[in-house]
Amino acid sequence: MSIEISPAWWTSAVVYQIYPRSFADSTGTGIGDLGGIRGKLDYLQQLGVDVVWLSPIYRSPQADNGYDISDYQDIDPLFGSLEEFDLLLAEAHARGIKIVMDLVVNHTSDEHAWFEESRSSLASPKRDWYIWRDGDGVDGHEPNPWRSMFGGPAWQLDAVTGQYYLHLFAAKQPDLNWENPEVRVAVYTMMNWWLDRGVDGFRMDVINLIAKVQSDLVGDSPGYVMGDQVHDYLQEMNREVFAGRDADLITVGETPGATVDDAIQFTSSDRLELDMVFQFEHVGLDHGPRTKFDNVPLKLVDLKRSLGRWQSGLADAGWNSLYFSNHDQPRSVSRFSDDGEFRYESATMLAAILHLHRGTPYVYQGDEIGMTNAGLTTIEQYQDIESLNYYAEEVAAGASPAAVLASLAFRSRDNARTPMQWDATPLAGFTTGTPWLEITPNHSTINVATDRAAGPRSIFEFYRRLIALRHESTVVSLGVFEMLEAEHPTLYAFTRTLGEETLLVVGNFSGVPSELPLAVAGELVIGNLVIGNYGEVPDIAGALLPWEVRVVRLR
Repeated sequence: MSIEISPAWWTSAVVYQIYPRSFADSTGTGIGDLGGIRGKLDYLQQLGVDVVWLSPIYRSPQADNGYDISDYQDIDPLFGSLEEFDLLLAEAHARGIKIVMDLVVNHTSDEHAWFEESRSSLASPKRDWYIWRDGDGVDGHEPNPWRSMFGGPAWQLDAVTGQYYLHLFAAKQPDLNWENPEVRVAVYTMMNWWLDRGVDGFRMDVINLIAKVQSDLVGDSPGYVMGDQVHDYLQEMNREVFAGRDADLITVGETPGATVDDAIQFTSSDRLELDMVFQFEHVGLDHGPRTKFDNVPLKLVDLKRSLGRWQSGLADAGWNSLYFSNHDQPRSVSRFSDDGEFRYESATMLAAILHLHRGTPYVYQGDEIGMTNAGLTTIEQYQDIESLNYYAEEVAAGASPAAVLASLAFRSRDNARTPMQWDATPLAGFTTGTPWLEITPNHSTINVATDRAAGPRSIFEFYRRLIALRHESTVVSLGVFEMLEAEHPTLYAFTRTLGEETLLVVGNFSGVPSELPLAVAGELVIGNLVIGNYGEVPDIAGALLPWEVRVVRLR
């Protein structure tokens, strides 16, 4: 007799990402905190999300907004205390919301006790906890030409011992040496400490970079690639941390550069590594050939080809994470559609297209009200270390400051990090103090209070209905995905099928009406509208209006 295995709970779940310093400030410091998050739990419950992922709240010097951790087992005073975290965890759980921590273990802060001991001498017991190398012997140059993700060399000379340490990100973020088993034991011990406290899982920052091998250098490529031993590390992590309690948890790996084949290895259930991964292929399609700041127009055909390949590739093994936005990406409504005249239609169309794919959708704070890019115009307005480094390097190399600022205005990570816009008051209901990053000027019209009062044109309400649809419909959570009209330049169309039920999803990625291909229109004639962003349409098979989306049940 065969045993039927129930789908994992996260196949029908929706995750909401909070960037804590920009979400809600309860103390008037101008920086969001745990008390602010607690005060918005009812809001999150009303939206219907199942999981909240918190960007790092650990103790940190904040060189990279908390992704440089100096103590993994404490809360940074900017955000509160461990006692306040426990209270947040309890209150979230009481509302049926799980809490996921951001796990940053590719690197630490250079102010972490581990690194301070490691750098103290060549004979330090923790010397091999980090990656130290001698210079190449030619004029004291770096050990090799590897480049940091944030610009410049990936090696920093340490004056105390005369060796270089590796930092794939900022110089204040030295990379841990995962080849050292003592490092792995320390990390697993810390992870178990959080799970024992009640945390419901981890989003693992650049987790595939913990294993590095050198590649051939081409142009400005970083010069390192993911090593195969990453799978050994993750399987060991599963045995030492998740075994026996993983059914209630969620594990998500951020894996820049990962292919579909990589993702299958990471997420196939029989390999016992991760539940799902964040891949970067689709959010790199509008990057120029030299850097991500060289912006090029996105071709919808390329987006469909990319997402379609991931849908088919992980259909029978593994699982997709679905996202257009997060703390490292510009606002999706400004990036992929129209954040002006058709902002409501654009935001809701993007949401429906994303949420109707097969995988676990991620909502980034503010997406549910259609927040836009920040509109920053001077370099003094920026806080993001990546943006500041890029500006300095480009201008020093002779680039026009105005041209560099134009690139940053579209691409900078600060676009996603401006404070959450709760109401139309001067400080957007975010704080009573001076906000750490300027509030986007359009908060007077784009904010939670205004959106939720917008009736049928509430983006929040549209998201709420999408999330409810995933909870209620097994065809949305588990149905087979099939892309339609793959070469159409403005139509995004696909079906989801499970058993006898089929949903057809059609979206217009343009600001002008779009006639539907005959084959698609013929299917629509027999369907019933499940959800759309223009309400009930008189001719369900008629032309799509600007940035319109329709989800139709065919049978």
